[in-house]
Amino acid sequence: MAEQRAAPETEEDEALDSRRVTAIMSAVEADDSIRLTALLAPLHAADIADLLEQIGPAERRDFLRLYAAEIDGEILSEIDDSIREEVIAALPREVVAEAVRELDTDDVVDILEDLEAPQQAIILRALEDSDRVAVEQALAYPEYTAGRLMQREVVVAPEHWTVGETIDHLRGAEWLPDQFYHVILVNPRMNPVGYVTLGRLLSSRRETRLREIAEESFRSVKATEEESDVAYMFNQYHLISCPVVDANDRLVGVITIDDAMNVLDEEHEEDMLRLAGVGDESSISDGVLDTVKSRIPWLLVNLVTANLAAFVISLFETSISQLVALAALMPIVASMGGNAGTQSLTVAVRALATRDLTGSNALRVVRREAGVGLINGAVFALIIGAVGWGVFGSPALGAVLGAALIVNLLIAALAGTIVPLLLDRMGLDPALASGTFVTTMTDVFGFFAFLGLATVVLL
Repeated sequence: MAEQRAAPETEEDEALDSRRVTAIMSAVEADDSIRLTALLAPLHAADIADLLEQIGPAERRDFLRLYAAEIDGEILSEIDDSIREEVIAALPREVVAEAVRELDTDDVVDILEDLEAPQQAIILRALEDSDRVAVEQALAYPEYTAGRLMQREVVVAPEHWTVGETIDHLRGAEWLPDQFYHVILVNPRMNPVGYVTLGRLLSSRRETRLREIAEESFRSVKATEEESDVAYMFNQYHLISCPVVDANDRLVGVITIDDAMNVLDEEHEEDMLRLAGVGDESSISDGVLDTVKSRIPWLLVNLVTANLAAFVISLFETSISQLVALAALMPIVASMGGNAGTQSLTVAVRALATRDLTGSNALRVVRREAGVGLINGAVFALIIGAVGWGVFGSPALGAVLGAALIVNLLIAALAGTIVPLLLDRMGLDPALASGTFVTTMTDVFGFFAFLGLATVVLL
């Protein structure tokens, strides 16, 4: 179990490097459980979870067969959702039961959310009655809300208590959470009215009233509030923990900074994956079929939008046949526009996620991006215009190429900002569809501007 893993003597001893991974897998192949346990002893639970994610399904089953008895709650909570169900299914029930008993309710809820009903039932049966009721109540809240994110283990004290009374109460308590940052102050109706940090509690005189040393940063959230809003609040107001209340403002749990930061990490990862069009739940441990299923829809969408660009090109088939150089230069305009659009889009989606881009400053940001697009377009128009003139010996062709580049970089900058803003205003995830729209617009407008100008000026 976790207590049996000895503390490492040096940073090198605890590193999950390629040499250690090779040694671990050699121990697995040799069916040497003693050697395997010794190699894993210095590692953090997160490193062991990473190892499970890096190896293949067959190797994972062999690994778990040898190491199952050492899998504890900390390792189980660190394992990625994509393989957690597989790992739990491979473990003996008594190991799973013992592991989940070590966890706080929020970690148990996080594990249960992604499991099928039979495995959920196994874990719920392993919990003590009070913990099982707390977990079931948390699962009753909608997914991705504060009620799912919170832990039920809370340290509370009446607001009229003194520091001395509180410390005596904590010392005499039969059970306290392994980690907590605040003592939450409540009134007789169990409404949270403030909190006191442990540092202030230990540094104040015994006769001091708790309300006198309560933190000014106190805030509470409804259990039904979106977890993304909660994570934003933690980040915006530098919170360490935050009480969660029900519809009657009664205290039902607490959210801590580690859980809030996990939500932010997941949001950022999800946005990055969606921008790349690979699905918001893709993982390196996914199999071939799962990966194909997550990527095919976006490739189909791109295929449809690519046909739009092809249609625009077909409108100028005669111009291209008369001046073959146009075919060679078209990719330059499209590529520059696509890259510029991606730059603006990435900045806009990130700013929307952090709520730095709002209705109040949207116009200013759009104007700024338009200015950036024009200036970048002018700079690169001079460069590529000179290249077009020098390579093909036609100043008019260089001028057309430069003008098309200015138009497309302006379109790219505007589209990269306006498209995610419009999608956000419509209640859609900007990261989900913005990339496809922006790429389509830069391709279509880029080809149309370049081939249209070439037809008018050169032919």
